[in-house]
Amino acid sequence: MSGLRRAALGTGAVGRVLRSAYRAVRGASVPAPALIVKPILAVYVAIRGLWYVGYRVLVCEPLFKAYCHQYGRRLHTGSFVHWVKGRGRIIVGDDVLLDGKISFGFAARFTEHPTLTIGDRTGIGHGCSFTVGRAITIGADCRIAGSVRFFDSNGHPADPERRRRGEPPDPDSVKPITVADNVWIGFGAMVFPGVSIGEGSVVSAGSVVLSDVPANTIVAGNPARRIGNLTNAPNAVSKET
Repeated sequence: MSGLRRAALGTGAVGRVLRSAYRAVRGASVPAPALIVKPILAVYVAIRGLWYVGYRVLVCEPLFKAYCHQYGRRLHTGSFVHWVKGRGRIIVGDDVLLDGKISFGFAARFTEHPTLTIGDRTGIGHGCSFTVGRAITIGADCRIAGSVRFFDSNGHPADPERRRRGEPPDPDSVKPITVADNVWIGFGAMVFPGVSIGEGSVVSAGSVVLSDVPANTIVAGNPARRIGNLTNAPNAVSKET
């Protein structure tokens, strides 16, 4: 291989031939006549769709339902097996969609039955994670975009010496999270321990929610701050300056 490399990098005829051959292979392409390629594509898409439907219905959904302490009608998952670590209770309402791959972690150190509750008609996107020490409650009709993080415990004590010794967090620092009905949480947001998000509110993408969010409020930023209010009138939004 070292000799071939030297030849390819050389200035002689062999090097030029090898470089030309390499460029020819890298730039190779074949025509794609529509009359031939489109039927092949249609068959491929159909087979792929059937495969993913079968995998979702026969593998992904049954395995997740086996994790659940209680689940409602028409619970659907994506074509991924969700990651569940630890022992806790997952309670899911009717018509819930858990799309993509979602992580659920439970720590039984602080309560015998750490519990995650997801209300009716709520949708949760790919890449979300829930770390539950006591309780996280998601209301009905919520829309939670991808990669949102919920954790009701910081995971480590704030005291540096205790942290150095590898001690667990203080039980008083493990505080339940509550998300009320019809809340929309944007992509990549983080919701910290003890936070309560009021009904109808919107958490903008990338927000870091450290404190309670009142009902019908729009928040954004790190830390998340109120940037607007929502009213009961259709499509009515008031923004703060």
